Amino acid sequence: MPSTQESNTNPMSELLSINNLSVHFHQGSRTSIAVDQVSFSIGKGEMMALVGESGSGKSVTAMSILRLLPYPAASHPNGSILLEGKNLFDLDERELRRIRGDDIGVIFQEPMTSLNPLHTVEKQIGETLLLHKGLTGSAARRRIIELLDLVGIPDPETRLASYPHQLSGGQKQRVMIAMALANDPKLLIADEPTTALDVTVQKQILELIRDLQSKLEMSVLLITHDLGIVRHYANKVAVMKDGHIVEQGSRESVFTSPQHDYTRMLLDAEPSGSPDPVDASAPVLLKAHGVNISFPLKKNFWGRTIKSLQATRDIDLQLKEGETLGIVGESGSGKTTLGLGLLKLLPAKGEWSFEGTALEKLDQKAFNPFRNNMQIVFQDPYGSLSPRMSIAQIVEEGLLVHAPDLSEDERMKKVVEALQDVEIDPEVMDRYPHEFSGGQRQRIAIARALVLKPKLIILDEPTSALDRSVQKQVIGLLRRLQQKYKLAYIFISHDLAVVKALSHRILVMKSGCVVEEGQTGEIFANPAQEYTRKLLDAAFS
Repeated sequence: MPSTQESNTNPMSELLSINNLSVHFHQGSRTSIAVDQVSFSIGKGEMMALVGESGSGKSVTAMSILRLLPYPAASHPNGSILLEGKNLFDLDERELRRIRGDDIGVIFQEPMTSLNPLHTVEKQIGETLLLHKGLTGSAARRRIIELLDLVGIPDPETRLASYPHQLSGGQKQRVMIAMALANDPKLLIADEPTTALDVTVQKQILELIRDLQSKLEMSVLLITHDLGIVRHYANKVAVMKDGHIVEQGSRESVFTSPQHDYTRMLLDAEPSGSPDPVDASAPVLLKAHGVNISFPLKKNFWGRTIKSLQATRDIDLQLKEGETLGIVGESGSGKTTLGLGLLKLLPAKGEWSFEGTALEKLDQKAFNPFRNNMQIVFQDPYGSLSPRMSIAQIVEEGLLVHAPDLSEDERMKKVVEALQDVEIDPEVMDRYPHEFSGGQRQRIAIARALVLKPKLIILDEPTSALDRSVQKQVIGLLRRLQQKYKLAYIFISHDLAVVKALSHRILVMKSGCVVEEGQTGEIFANPAQEYTRKLLDAAFS
């Protein structure tokens, strides 16, 4: 097993060598250490994974290679970064611009924010070719089509005029890869390239990167918090924690004989276990039959819809007290739309009832009292909490609407109880969301739903933006809350490992329809439909 700062790479075959790199951030008179004395190397044609939880320094290290940190707010008090023996810290801005996108390509974490929403696919890839190769006109267009074909975009000519919002998540990520590969880089930096993508799309993107690596004889630095990805695709692994590399070596040695407690914790962080069984005598809370939701695409002169998109089609479901129904499927399958329709946050047709009361014909005013018992936790713990409100105000807000007769002392008592339930210290309730980690913010979002003492909570991808270790903690929390309050959950996710650990039953959706439904154990052991088998294969193979 190599030491924490060693590499197995032969110096003669090294493409990139990072030696004793440190990164400091400066704010006024304060200095914080983001990366401290990090060393590793990447060989030619090798894929190295840099793994660790959010805040460990992975992306800061990668951005240091490209010199993309916000200087002078960031500095490198010591260390060197050598690309084929050339120290990148010695280069001026003009030389660096040549290396960026030419010798080194990068795939950023979030393709929706990395792509310009105002420019077409052709213009965005063409800009890279113009800057580095001087290609314009028909020569540039031929190269762009060739790149889109290379990354697996079907009928690439038809996508040249597309804007980012007209592409799926997987297609946007493929365009990002095409941009990164446009100038045949020697090193590709892939920063969390599959975050928030469906398991099937994740597998496609990672296999694409691996195939391109082999075809183009390219080196890859893969940055991820998902060790399941690393197990299948990387040659070497370096584990980061609090700005340090605590362990590195070959994939086999790190996975079979981890030397550091932190590495062992990451390897043990895969969601596991199962929820407590549902009481056979538990009453049915929610029952739905024939739920249909459509979105108008085109209206005539009189405002009548003449073309629409059918988002869900004839959905039936049933949920008991204390039960979790997992809803899985790829993006666009209708999972979130169904959840929002059941809460009347989207117009829906069909029949559904809560504790025997029909809901479909109720207007928003008549439905309002039911919101006490039917709450939702949204996907993004960063975007769903107001940055202008304190934690106490965020959790209290539902009480102001649904329990206006409570005194301020009574409200604060319930806020404290909700925060304690989600294991957040009430002493911090006067702080603001930006002062908390992603996992803590998701706990606060759960507390906001929990403060009203609901009977049903719809959880829409509540763990997709979280590290595996934090996911495991949130799953444990949700199980404890379910047991304590007999909560029913509708758990919407594309992460089948998380769904398996939390759900009693599973409903599989594809193109707005239910293709399979059953007990969790039975679905995972004996899937009846080819689509379900494909999802399971992508998630666990």
